[in-house]
Amino acid sequence: MDQILPRNERVDEILIDWDEFRATRTQLGAAFVRILGYFREDGIKSVAAIEDAMRARDARGLVMPAHTLKSEARQFGAEKLGALSEDIEIFARHCLESQISPEEYLPRVVTLRPLFEETLAALEREANPLVQRRTTGFGRAVGY
Repeated sequence: MDQILPRNERVDEILIDWDEFRATRTQLGAAFVRILGYFREDGIKSVAAIEDAMRARDARGLVMPAHTLKSEARQFGAEKLGALSEDIEIFARHCLESQISPEEYLPRVVTLRPLFEETLAALEREANPLVQRRTTGFGRAVGY
């Protein structure tokens, strides 16, 4: 199956493309935090739907939530989550076309929730204007 689903290893290593994140934040302006909240809500639902579909060995049930998660993740520069979601979506479509069970992708689906949670935490940490930024030492006693 790997030959059918080529993976971009460089993108897979990037949790967040911060340039894309900043571009989205600029484009959305004041609506950014609200849209990020929708990503949180939709992402939680998508991950649960993907897990439920995998438990039921339902390839059709994997397609739409994986597609939604892929698109929304990439909107915020969440490249690693987008790549995994796309991988699951493409494999699920292959399973539908071939009329086979998606169970061989269980190990990838198991990694989805922790990756979503890690990604969401990074996005929310960066988006929160109240997050205290680490200072470089100016105005603080260094070494104490």
